[in-house]
Amino acid sequence: MRPGLTRSGRIRASAPALGVAGLTMAGADEPAIPDPTAASGGDRARRRMVEHDVASRGVTDPRVLAAMAAVPRHRFVDPAQMPEAYADRPLPIGGGQTISQPLVVALMLEALELAPGDRLLEVGTGSGYAAAVASLLVARVDTIERIAPLAVQAAQRLAGLGFDRVAVHVGDGSEGWAPAAPYDAVLVSAAAPLLLPALGPQLAVGGRLVAPVGPPGEQRLVRVRRGPEGFAPVEDLGGVRFVPLLPGVEGA
Repeated sequence: MRPGLTRSGRIRASAPALGVAGLTMAGADEPAIPDPTAASGGDRARRRMVEHDVASRGVTDPRVLAAMAAVPRHRFVDPAQMPEAYADRPLPIGGGQTISQPLVVALMLEALELAPGDRLLEVGTGSGYAAAVASLLVARVDTIERIAPLAVQAAQRLAGLGFDRVAVHVGDGSEGWAPAAPYDAVLVSAAAPLLLPALGPQLAVGGRLVAPVGPPGEQRLVRVRRGPEGFAPVEDLGGVRFVPLLPGVEGA
């Protein structure tokens, strides 16, 4: 058993964004991003990010905007990437994965219509950034990551920053995380050819699922709702580009 892992696959929190959206990136004529490593630079960079890259581009939910402004994204990237932490673009985090573009994280969380008492499942922990933001919006986040070293790092980072509503698990995200089901919302941070069949039964009545679906170059962000009589028709939220969701577990 690897240090930091429980036998069930959950990370001990005592001491983990994968999406890439095909959206307009920042231009050279836009305001400079403050250095997050300088005194108060992180706070100013987050405010600029929320105002310039998120709120001005269609995200209106005040709770989502406040959560995005509260989470220090520069603490979820590699040190070499820290100067770029508040640019509206994905950044590499190792293992062939990325931390998602801030706008995409905000759009997906807004689409989930989260309430304070909700329980959320995230498929694809990555660095833990989206889980951290989501944890300020719901009662509990269960997040699952197939790459064990990334999961360990994310769990340690989340615990160190005080995000204690998040439980990180190592496992095959295509299977969801049945032990903690049902969930009020499911966020999938990597693309599969079709909606993952294992996730439907893990969604509570009234629950919402947001996921990128489709092959590379043809991915769509979709939302599915579960009503009393079954699932409502899929809602198409627009074109995106995400890393692929792979089965199995790596490095456990």
